[in-house]
Amino acid sequence: MTENNKRRQVSVIEEDRISNLPEHLIDSILERLPIQDVIRTSILSKKWRYKWRTMRAVVFDEQISKKLAKNGAFGRHGFIRVINQVLLLHRGSISKFYLCIPDMFLDSFQDVNQWMLYLSTKGVKDFTIVNSNQRYQLPRCVFSCLELRKLELTNCIFKPPLQFEGFLYLESIVFKNVDFTTDLGGTAINLPQLKKLIMRSCTKVYNLKIHATNLQALLIMKCPDVMLLELLRSQRLGMICLTLMKPIEDFVRLERMNLALLFTNMSRLRWFYIDGHFLKVFIAEKPKWFPHAVNSLKRLWLIDFSLCDLDHLHGALCLLRNSPNLEELRMMHTQTESELMRYGEEITSSHLESPGCLDQTLNRLRIVELSHLQGSRPQLLFVKLLLAQSPSLEKFTIQSNGTLDPYKRFNIAKDVMRFPRASPKAEMIYLDPNSCKNDVCDYTYK
Repeated sequence: MTENNKRRQVSVIEEDRISNLPEHLIDSILERLPIQDVIRTSILSKKWRYKWRTMRAVVFDEQISKKLAKNGAFGRHGFIRVINQVLLLHRGSISKFYLCIPDMFLDSFQDVNQWMLYLSTKGVKDFTIVNSNQRYQLPRCVFSCLELRKLELTNCIFKPPLQFEGFLYLESIVFKNVDFTTDLGGTAINLPQLKKLIMRSCTKVYNLKIHATNLQALLIMKCPDVMLLELLRSQRLGMICLTLMKPIEDFVRLERMNLALLFTNMSRLRWFYIDGHFLKVFIAEKPKWFPHAVNSLKRLWLIDFSLCDLDHLHGALCLLRNSPNLEELRMMHTQTESELMRYGEEITSSHLESPGCLDQTLNRLRIVELSHLQGSRPQLLFVKLLLAQSPSLEKFTIQSNGTLDPYKRFNIAKDVMRFPRASPKAEMIYLDPNSCKNDVCDYTYK
């Protein structure tokens, strides 16, 4: 070998810095690549030939699954065939498994069940199934993955075996369109480390009974038959989000609940999000004061809310009255049909103008954001009330409804500017209707 070739070989070795990285860093890099690119690394060199076979994260996301589905289930590069080959050749443990099941023809879930059985022996900690096919019933072997830390299921049937006691290390659960088809006979699933539970559009949720004393964040969306009392036993809850997204008349409630009962033992609750449909259920008894104030509450979001609905107004005032340390209030108003609006305006306006309507100074309130305002009389009276009762107010943001013409939006701003303010430093901000979009799902919790 010539001197130049030797130098070139040494140069190549020195430049191949990735291959010389510690194994855990190489694994971390591979985890961030699409699985087809990870497998292609086998042609780089002899050292890389089998490296993909020991990767700890196996991810078949929506992009790769849809691509494989175009070749059918068992074609040369078909969905079932490729995943079978990858798992057959894999060696070692798998800490993360992500599977997107595409909308394609499958005779059955037999192969998927075999994958689940295989994974139950691999020490999986992060497990996700996003199913766009017919609803998939989790096999019993999934409930033997006792090392799970994170579980996300979409369009599945959750039916644990009767002898199942729980996941002792599970910290985060996300259920979307999950059916809890079977009553567990009163047995609660033990989840001692669970910190976050999110459920959206799930069915037969009344069959779900859990024991989660460490739960810190609870988000329930479009699950009308949820048994909240079963989920609110944790005194560590710092965030609760409850939304129905549609009127309660369309649902059958199986549990009686009110605001006072909801906030029992909520000594750490800082963020509370609720939509008008859920609030309408909780405020049926129209309480004025709770047995105990919610002293920990700092942020309150009211979503799909109408100040022309007396129940909504009672609920908002009740929450404000019983939250002496509230710092931030956000309200997303909903469009009200004209006839109902005219009828409700008179009632709610009369209530807002009555003496002692709020009878509580909001001493800690600093930030208020009201969106989708239509400039109705109750809305303007509510703005006037907040400005008069908030001596520490720093920023008051108003975003009018996008359907209003510029002249109507100008009149709203002009009316609000005339209202007296208890806070000398309150800043009024008027946003363009299309400048930002609030989304009930855009939550962060730390």
